[in-house]
Amino acid sequence: MSNPEQLFSSFEAKMAEAQQKADRMRAEMETVSVAERSKDGQIGVKVNHLGNLVGLEIGQAAREKPDLADEILRTVQVAQSRLAAAVESGVPSIAGTGTMAELVGQLHREYPEPEPEGFVEGGYETRVDDAARFIVEEEPPKPAAPPRPARPPADGGTDDDYFGDGGYLR
Repeated sequence: MSNPEQLFSSFEAKMAEAQQKADRMRAEMETVSVAERSKDGQIGVKVNHLGNLVGLEIGQAAREKPDLADEILRTVQVAQSRLAAAVESGVPSIAGTGTMAELVGQLHREYPEPEPEGFVEGGYETRVDDAARFIVEEEPPKPAAPPRPARPPADGGTDDDYFGDGGYLR
């Protein structure tokens, strides 16, 4: 049986080793980023290891596009969807471990591949909402109902004397 000092010393050494491994993994994670360009090359984005947008370039030709915001968001989504692969190759300290598998799985769930451009399902229009990560399906607008004709006052008089009959509900 070991004495308490040896057990404590062994425990401290294991904790120091775990801390060094965690620090190494954190440093490796912070170096991971993904850069992506739109199909026409006019929009460039960069996301960090957390999926946050940290860089944005907009070419002069793209500034006149009416769907500029949608194209930026789609390019960000593509970059975010590639984070899992970037983490797998950029963080060797946890390669092949359950931690890596869980992290990659979480990134795939959090940042899935975006739908193909022009995707329409079930007759609904698909668009990207302001949160930049959700696909929202909207029904086409329905025609407005025709306006209802105004009712004449119940007492046959004019509406000028609104409270004239002693009540305000008719």
